[in-house]
Amino acid sequence: MDDRISDIGLYLRVLDLGSISAAARSLDLSVAVASQRLKRLERALGVRLLHRTTRRLHPTPEGIALAEQGRVLVEDLEALTSGLRQSATEVSGTLRVTTSASFGRLYISPLLPEFLLAHPRLRVSIDLTDQTLDLVSAGFDLAIRIGALDDSSLVARKLASNRRVLCAAPGYLHRHGTPRTPEDLAGHECILLSGSHGRQDNWRMRDRLGRDTVVRVQGRLESNFGEVIRDAAVAGLGIALHSTWHVCEDLHAGRLQRVLPDCAIDDNGIYAVMPQRRMVPPRVRAFTEFLAGKFGENPPWERALAK
Repeated sequence: MDDRISDIGLYLRVLDLGSISAAARSLDLSVAVASQRLKRLERALGVRLLHRTTRRLHPTPEGIALAEQGRVLVEDLEALTSGLRQSATEVSGTLRVTTSASFGRLYISPLLPEFLLAHPRLRVSIDLTDQTLDLVSAGFDLAIRIGALDDSSLVARKLASNRRVLCAAPGYLHRHGTPRTPEDLAGHECILLSGSHGRQDNWRMRDRLGRDTVVRVQGRLESNFGEVIRDAAVAGLGIALHSTWHVCEDLHAGRLQRVLPDCAIDDNGIYAVMPQRRMVPPRVRAFTEFLAGKFGENPPWERALAK
């Protein structure tokens, strides 16, 4: 098929320049090779394309039809391949991203104007959802995912650590008391995250003596949406296990306060995740680098807590 398109392009050049020799020179071919390729095209199509005289070449009716329709085909293919080569070297096209709804709203959305301004040939389509979508079947270039990664068929780059803390509203702690040890949590109302891995009601931590402890907690409210858990904690409904990126402003303002601050909870990560491919499109690479630069070792939510 590639040879056929190339031969049609040669045929069109012959018509445009009026001779095989002129067309051959323009394409850096010998006249003999150009003539052989035209004969090959005629054999493949089963028709004569040119009447050859001593003075000039004349297209046959079939040759005229090929010129009319083939020119559009060749020009469209050239435009397509040129566009693909350009997209492989510059940040352009449409970047399709899926991300956690809360994180996307708080930390990705505010960055989009700056990124788009830096890349005027780029379009961005961003999907906010707490569902873990299949990137390949859903047609996404990139996902921003938080927590442990399960799919080994994906390529991930860590953008920032996801530090987690126990927190509750001052009003709740005033009414129900402040836990002093991890085991005390079993007697408290806790707000639980649920999702694809089920209800997360086993809270693992290390106490001030370095001992690992797993506490089975319970509560009357659970949700798969972090905003619900955050709102419930601020409203005084119980103790929540939350990422600092989600509650940093509440902790800073005093709407929430740390519970068991001497106990360590293992961090996980915030990742840019993409399908495995040999050549990462520039638009994906550019956005990943951009986010890594904005988050990194000291992301904005941790800086907010340090104020």
